[in-house]
Amino acid sequence: MGLLGDAVVQAVIPLAALVGIGFALVQWVLVSRIKVSNENGYSESLIENEEEGVDDFDAVVKCSDIQNAISVGATSFLFTEYKYLSIFMGVFGVIIFIFLGSVKGFSTQSEPCTYNPGNMCKPALANAFFSTVAFLLGALTSTLSGFLGMKIATYANARTTLEARKGVGKAFIAAFRSGAVMGFLLAANGLLVLYMSINVFKMYYGDDWEGLYESITGYGLGGSSMALFGRVGGGIYTKAADVGADLVGKVEKNIPEDDPRNPAVIADNVGDNVGDIAGMGSDLFGSYAESSCAALFVASISSFGVTHDYAAMSYPLIISSMGIVICLITTLFATDFSEIRHVNEIEPSLKRQLLISTVLMTAGIAAVSFFTLPSEFTLFNFGAEKAVKNWHLFFCVSIGLWAGLVIGYTTEYYTSNAYSPVQDVADSCRTGAATNVIFGLALGYKSVIIPIFAIAMSIYVSFSFAAMYGIAMAALGMLSTIATGLAIDAYGPISDNAGGIAEMAGMSHKIRERTDALDAAGNTTAAIGKGFAIGSAALVSLALFGAFVSRAGIKTVDVLTPKVFIGLIVGAMLPYWFSAMTMKSVGSAALKMVEEVRRQFNTIPGLMEGTAKPDYANCVKISTDASLKEMIPPGALVMLTPLIAGTLFGVETLAGVLAGSLVSGVQVAISASNTGGAWDNAKKYIEAGASEHAKSLGPKGSDAHKAAVIGDTIGDPLKDTSGPSLNILIKLMAVESLVFAPFFAAHGGLLFKIF
Repeated sequence: MGLLGDAVVQAVIPLAALVGIGFALVQWVLVSRIKVSNENGYSESLIENEEEGVDDFDAVVKCSDIQNAISVGATSFLFTEYKYLSIFMGVFGVIIFIFLGSVKGFSTQSEPCTYNPGNMCKPALANAFFSTVAFLLGALTSTLSGFLGMKIATYANARTTLEARKGVGKAFIAAFRSGAVMGFLLAANGLLVLYMSINVFKMYYGDDWEGLYESITGYGLGGSSMALFGRVGGGIYTKAADVGADLVGKVEKNIPEDDPRNPAVIADNVGDNVGDIAGMGSDLFGSYAESSCAALFVASISSFGVTHDYAAMSYPLIISSMGIVICLITTLFATDFSEIRHVNEIEPSLKRQLLISTVLMTAGIAAVSFFTLPSEFTLFNFGAEKAVKNWHLFFCVSIGLWAGLVIGYTTEYYTSNAYSPVQDVADSCRTGAATNVIFGLALGYKSVIIPIFAIAMSIYVSFSFAAMYGIAMAALGMLSTIATGLAIDAYGPISDNAGGIAEMAGMSHKIRERTDALDAAGNTTAAIGKGFAIGSAALVSLALFGAFVSRAGIKTVDVLTPKVFIGLIVGAMLPYWFSAMTMKSVGSAALKMVEEVRRQFNTIPGLMEGTAKPDYANCVKISTDASLKEMIPPGALVMLTPLIAGTLFGVETLAGVLAGSLVSGVQVAISASNTGGAWDNAKKYIEAGASEHAKSLGPKGSDAHKAAVIGDTIGDPLKDTSGPSLNILIKLMAVESLVFAPFFAAHGGLLFKIF
């Protein structure tokens, strides 16, 4: 037994979650004190602090109107998306119930346990029912995470713009606090719902922990399946609008980004919220739910589960609880302990957040490992038992945590315009778009090297110390500072929107410069967030793969057998097929958008002169319709592949498919995200003209700048649609295979049985 009693553990987990929710609410109250408007006209507090004659009442009124338009657009899109997804949830819930219930012919008799045949476990029908309930809970929590994040971001964007009039420091705090609201709500909600589900399920399962934690894996499946559609749908929406707005506005009409004359500008700003905020929130929640489920499942068939050691069993949840507390302290460093006075301090401050949370969390992991785990115990290792000490697990979680930091910093090096890789890409724009594209692709491929070594090292160390449980805990280590990671990540789209609102409201050049600086830092932090999401997805997917292999009763996965090898080569192809679908979806939606924007410029008299208003609603409708229609085929590919492979070809071929998609998906995802991020920041580097080198390439509208805009436009679907969705592909196929493993083990491989 560990030093912490069961009662203490039962109290600590919900307490940490409630502290996280409380802290999020405090941050929200602080942001809401920034008034956009009030009943008797417009807020006094903002007008007093204005610099002389910078902006007038009109600008504040416009900010309020634009914010409202963005919020309405984002809410209506998400409601429509969730309407479709609720039908999917219902149908897929029925599929889970039928497949798992049929394992033993819908029998209600107790049966011998899978791993301890001497004990009796609950019937397969109960597992089918509770897996379905867990799936629905995961799906709802994921949806809620995305929706709350979007609401907070659309609430904060205009407030950040208005704070920028008092200085860059105030604007930074407004954007960062709002990001923190989302980060803490998501981390705390995910933990609380998982903790409550386990306790409610326990009322039925009693001592059958094997069945209990097997059915809980449905929670991860629900979280990730919603994230997939959120990511793909949101990604198609945001990039169709972005590409349409850029190509016609910047390249053809030579008007600035976010110019209110551009008809696609509202759709573009709505897209930042539904793709980068709602999609990202659901995605990281899915990773978090799956790594927790994978760790709990492996622990339940190890000595923790057999001896019913509740404190040790809850180790993954206590790590997450500690993470919330550590992130809370870390956030105060950005908002309360130090103040940003100059534009150059923004990015270092955000990077410090990562470093502080990682260092503090390492100490937190040591404390949790010492107090909750017995000094020695055994873990399930593919049929054998592996003896493990508590300090081994400290190393497993810590190496995941530090690998996350390495991936984050590497991503930053390759995508920030403060370093030579992006500056080289910007320099290549001198000779046109073609060289820009060549340099950008090369940068993306090169940026894969260090993250892959970091992931490989953490896999080797954690597996050597604690088998598959070690890998699941390394993934959870990487995600333990999820609240800070998400705060940094959500900060990006909020400051991007703030810049857009400043431009549309016609605010002064000085304010636009400040919001641009916030936005450029936000671009890099968004790339760091994607790096984290992809790195953790690789570890989560491997842990789930191990759990699947154990549950499906496969002794070894032998690459030399044809059954496995065909799966491997087909699995490695899937990320390319998936990327092709998502890229083409963005392309065809952008085509419609470009035609619509051109039509408006050609047919609305006075639009270019600024005397007539464009029809924003039509562009929003094009993006919405395109994304809802186009998200179905890629989603179906991911959801149906494991079902078809497992049912027709059996568990060994499916194991090959999972391994293949993991190995190729990670590489494609990292290179796509970083290539897109680098092109975007190369364009911003030329636009900002902060150094002599950048000035020689600019100004806006120069040939080099136009080449950079083309690179940025190509990179948009790579970095915001295909790249980030791929990490969900590799996780989702693995968790789905794990949930359906009992069915595949009993009835799978129909084709090989016939022939």
